[in-house]
Amino acid sequence: MKACRFFISALMLFAVAVADVANAQALPSQIGIVVMHGKGGLPSGLVSALTSSLQSKGYLVTSLEMPWSKHREYDVHVNVAEKEVVAAFDALRKRGAKKVFVAGHSQGGVFALYFGGKHKVDGIVAIAPGGHVGNALFRQKLGEWVTLARKMIAEGKGDEKTTFMDFEGAKGTFPVRSTPNVYLSWFDPEGAMNQDVALKAMIPEVPVLYIVPTGDYPGLLKVKQPMFRSLPSHPLTKLYEPDATHVGAPTASGEEIMRWVLKVSGEL
Repeated sequence: MKACRFFISALMLFAVAVADVANAQALPSQIGIVVMHGKGGLPSGLVSALTSSLQSKGYLVTSLEMPWSKHREYDVHVNVAEKEVVAAFDALRKRGAKKVFVAGHSQGGVFALYFGGKHKVDGIVAIAPGGHVGNALFRQKLGEWVTLARKMIAEGKGDEKTTFMDFEGAKGTFPVRSTPNVYLSWFDPEGAMNQDVALKAMIPEVPVLYIVPTGDYPGLLKVKQPMFRSLPSHPLTKLYEPDATHVGAPTASGEEIMRWVLKVSGEL
C-alpha cells in the first residue's frame, strides 16, 4: 500500500515537472518584441539575424522599417513613428503576446529609449545606441540645417519637401529629402533623439538592457558609463558588453537578450 502511494506521488510530481517544462517552453510565444534597425538600415540588414534567432526560439517578433531607413528618409514625424511601434505592439498582443519589449540598434536604440519614456512597456533593449543629436558633433555637423528647418517653418514652409543633411559617424554627412517640420522633429538638439534627455525621461518602472559592445565606436565607448548611469534605478536594468563591433552587436547579443527578457518576464 505504501509502495502504491509512493508510486502515485512520484507520478504526480513527474506530471507537475512536465507541466512546468511545457509552460517554460511555451512562454516565448507569449513574449512580443518589436525590433528596430539602425540609421539607413532595413529589417533585412544588421538586425535580421537577431530577428531570425528570436523567431526560431518561439518569440513573437515584428521587425519594422523605421522612418530613418534607407528608403523612407524621415518621411513622418517622430510622433507618427511612435504610433507605428504602438500599432506593432497591438498586433503582437492580438497574436497572444502577454509581455512586450522594444529593441533597437544604433539610432533604433536611441529611439527605443525615447519610446520608453513615453510608453509603459515591459522592457527596453538598447543595442549600441547611437545618433544622439544633442552632442557637440551633431550640433556642429547639422546646425545649419536645423537652422534652415526652423527658418522655413517660421516662413510658413514647414511642409515643403527640401534637401537637408543627416550625419552618421562612420560615413559623415549625407543628403536626405524631408519637410522642415518632420526633419526638425528628428534633429532638434533638445528633441526626441537627444539621448541625455531620453535616458532621464525613462519611465522608472521600465527596465533597460543597455548594450555597448567592446568594439563599439570610440565616441560611444567614451560615453558608455555616463549614459548608463543616467538611467533610472531599476533592479533589472543591466549593462551588457558583448565582444563585438557596433555593426555586429545585434547578432552577438541575441542569447543575452533572450535570457534577459525571460528574467524580466519572471521566468528565470
